[in-house]
Amino acid sequence: MKKQRIDAYQVITDKIIAALEAGTRPWEKSWATTGGLPLRHNGVPYQGINVWLLGMSPANVGRHWFTYKQAEALGAQVRKGEKGSQIIFFKPLKIKDKESGEEKKIPLIKIYNVFNQSQIDGLPAKFDAPVVEQNAEERDAAAQAFFDAVGFATKHGGDLAFYIPSQDYVQMPKFETFESGEAYYATLAHEYVHMTGHESRLDRNLKNSNGTRDYAKEELIAEMGAAFVMGGLGLSAEPREDHASYLASWLEVLKADNKAIVRAGSAAQKAADFIFEAADQKLNKEVA
Repeated sequence: MKKQRIDAYQVITDKIIAALEAGTRPWEKSWATTGGLPLRHNGVPYQGINVWLLGMSPANVGRHWFTYKQAEALGAQVRKGEKGSQIIFFKPLKIKDKESGEEKKIPLIKIYNVFNQSQIDGLPAKFDAPVVEQNAEERDAAAQAFFDAVGFATKHGGDLAFYIPSQDYVQMPKFETFESGEAYYATLAHEYVHMTGHESRLDRNLKNSNGTRDYAKEELIAEMGAAFVMGGLGLSAEPREDHASYLASWLEVLKADNKAIVRAGSAAQKAADFIFEAADQKLNKEVA
């Protein structure tokens, strides 16, 4: 009997849809408890949709994740009965164009399992380093220094947060009107992700009307991108009340296209990378 091929895109999309229908946004995961975004066995951070897949895992306790063989190579052992968490990787598939005969590569998505450090016995002591927590004042000061270094034009006043592409600036309510520093910076990160879509930066289409499917896609990118930024800073991605209204639109997008969530994750990662690179450039100049 021929083995049925697994549609990896559908498997991943079904996981995200199930979470959204249960009222949970996977990208709202607080990475402050683990010290930041999830890491591979070699310390390299996961990116894109894999961050949220690991964030949804019930095994998400420690920051590092390993394949079974990677744990074995370190002299460690996945405990009997532990269940792996599914993530994806892209493997280039070589095919020949029927007309030209030229060889080209297309990305082929694959699913594999990883295990959290909390599921493994015998790991080196370095993986047990405790998370150093900052108090709220230190945390907010560090976050403010980061966003100042990004250098995006930002104005304060009023009750709403929004980005105006035609004038290329972000409007934010005053800091003291938010319930917490994390709520303020999560909102600021969301608007900054929108700002990366300007034609002078990553050039995403920002001219879609509210209520359209493309508008919902951009909001999804901004939500996920903000969570990448906040996770990279070791902060919580606080939910915004006004974005509860987008839930039905996001579900519509994901159900219509099982590749949409992977694309959104990729675009969100690029936006977050742009923001971090902008901050790093200024901070490095100041150090030099």
